[in-house]
Amino acid sequence: MDSAAIARRLLRPIPNINPNPNHNSSSPFLSTRCRPWRRPISLSVRCLQTPNPNPTPPPNPGSLLACSAIAAREASAAQDLPRLRLRRLVDEFRSLPEPIDRVKRLLARASALPRFPEADRVPSNRVMGCTAQVWVTASLDDLGRMRFAADSDSEITKGFCFCVISVLDGALPEEVLDVKPEDFGDLNVVGLPGRANSRVNTWHNVLISMQKRTKALIAEGEGRTPAEPFPSLVIGVDGIQAKGSYAEAQAMFLSPNELKIKELVNVLREKKIGVVAHFYMDPEVQGILTAARKQWPHIHISDSLVMADTAVKMAEAGCQYITVLGVDFMSENVRAILDQAGFEKVGVYRMSNEQIGCSLADAAASPTYMDFLEAASKSPPSLHVIYINTSLETKAQGHELVPTITCTSSNVVPTILQAFVQIPDLDVWYGPDSYMGANIAELFRQMASMSDEEIAEIHPEHNRNSIKSLLPRLHYYQDGNCIVHDMFGHDVVERIKELYCDAFLTAHFEVPGEMFSLAMEAKRRGMGVVGSTQNILDFIKIRVQEALDRNRDDHLQFVLGTESGMVTSIVAAVRGLLGSSESSSGRAKVKVEIVFPVSSDSVSKTSVNGSHGLDSITANDLAKLVVVPGVATGEGCSIHGGCASCPYMKMNSLRSLLRICHQLPDKDGTLWAYEASRFNATTPLGKSVAEVGCEPILHMRHFQATKRLPEKLVHQVLKQSSDGAAVS
Repeated sequence: MDSAAIARRLLRPIPNINPNPNHNSSSPFLSTRCRPWRRPISLSVRCLQTPNPNPTPPPNPGSLLACSAIAAREASAAQDLPRLRLRRLVDEFRSLPEPIDRVKRLLARASALPRFPEADRVPSNRVMGCTAQVWVTASLDDLGRMRFAADSDSEITKGFCFCVISVLDGALPEEVLDVKPEDFGDLNVVGLPGRANSRVNTWHNVLISMQKRTKALIAEGEGRTPAEPFPSLVIGVDGIQAKGSYAEAQAMFLSPNELKIKELVNVLREKKIGVVAHFYMDPEVQGILTAARKQWPHIHISDSLVMADTAVKMAEAGCQYITVLGVDFMSENVRAILDQAGFEKVGVYRMSNEQIGCSLADAAASPTYMDFLEAASKSPPSLHVIYINTSLETKAQGHELVPTITCTSSNVVPTILQAFVQIPDLDVWYGPDSYMGANIAELFRQMASMSDEEIAEIHPEHNRNSIKSLLPRLHYYQDGNCIVHDMFGHDVVERIKELYCDAFLTAHFEVPGEMFSLAMEAKRRGMGVVGSTQNILDFIKIRVQEALDRNRDDHLQFVLGTESGMVTSIVAAVRGLLGSSESSSGRAKVKVEIVFPVSSDSVSKTSVNGSHGLDSITANDLAKLVVVPGVATGEGCSIHGGCASCPYMKMNSLRSLLRICHQLPDKDGTLWAYEASRFNATTPLGKSVAEVGCEPILHMRHFQATKRLPEKLVHQVLKQSSDGAAVS
């Protein structure tokens, strides 16, 4: 490199932060804190590449610099630029003590934002998750630096956009990716804490949108093939578009066969049969059931907890039989709760004459789980919090070892927090889902760094000190997981980060920690949800309704971080919302895209602690299931297939449902193998398994109604602590 080239490189101006080269940089709205920063350079531009035949000592030896030193100094100046801009921007807003002054400054920045081309106001440039409409574009200039432009229909949001661009425009791609959303957390622009103000989410969403576009430009520049998108369903008022073969298989049964619907409704009505089904059913079955319940009200699709409650209501309404489409512990719970409610004569039938297992229920029935509870029984006062997705027998055995309360993925956190409040020096033992246990522990660790006010919003009787004190007293089982949610591991998360980081993220509480953390980050900026299947469905419905209320053309994208069987209920709910909005003339068109994070393997090789996979019991069970009924042959039903689809749940076929319904009443006993188990066995202490196993569920019912643990359960914990006796 000759001296002239070095001089041109070193002395060229640092790129202007203004994305519009024709914009007047002397605008009064562009303060010195937001102007381009130029590092003063007083170096002599002489590069010693070739020896001088007549060397003379320079007047200032420090003025001679090797090419590498010049390049290093130049790189250092450029590298500091975005961070310095951000630091100055934060200082600028911090220096304004009054909220109204910060708002005025933001509005001033909005007026300085360059005009955004009308042709770029297209859905593909929209930033999802913002209350206002926001558009962002990105490009690489000839010098390899990022150029951004943005606009919004809100003046405050335009001010946000201007400030983000003032930091990142002209930066190198890697510098753009190095900025974190929390770096903007101190920009308390409107006078409220960042987490309490939805508008502050704009900082995050615009930044993440810019970074997604930056990654795409980097990949394009390096000649890398863009990652293949996950399959998805796009729902609109004019129909459903399936993208990818898996999505096409899911969509096949969203418009069910009318003859099958009529056949099912007729037999259900004639024989007074109720149907309770889990969200994770096969799409064909769910499509038929969703359509049939418009004609026969005693059909219900929900999560596992609500299934038993609904069965009781169906019995009260006169149903003589209840068919359960789920795994065996669900039919057991339905049978036991009906018996507790006085409906012993109502028949309960499952959909297979073979075992319909569950990896979580199997994990809790293992000897290692009993060892886990034995340890808990020796550390009083202890409370066993057991996931609802376990057998009645496991609940009974656990309750006799350690006082037990059941929980769901939506109430596990408040249950544990309340337990620590009501019982001093308590140890909580959660199981059997190891991912959920790890996620709960991580959530509490995050809470320990929150302010007391923020913690009080989660639970009013906790603060930082109480959260820190409970952390070492929370224990969770280390060897149980759902084989479906286990697939949401590193590979899936990396593709989500690359392709869908700006989309709405949903995750079941059972997913591995990396997916959990990603969804929690999205939740903090209003773009995600972590919880139960019902929580996920409610979140999607709320976001769609908000988009409809804004009455603007929009495209919402949701990553479905749970079993793909949820899609039928989601489609039905979204269709209902979109259909109701069309009743008004002139309504905007809103499209909703559901993305399936399909992995190449249904079961990942990575576990919670990175060292263990499926236990031998689950592995042996899965080995027996080569292909189970699914959405289509070879698509979503093979154990080593490519979808988040539970093979056990897919054993609940439409053919089985119709066959059982037609054969009722079972006068000759041909359906005995399909009847839900009624536990006549006794526990080690000689009590009824059904009676003892239902008590943890009733404890949870009390907690749901009162937000407090029942006194009976508290007494059981304290009694065991005082005398070491088993639960009585």
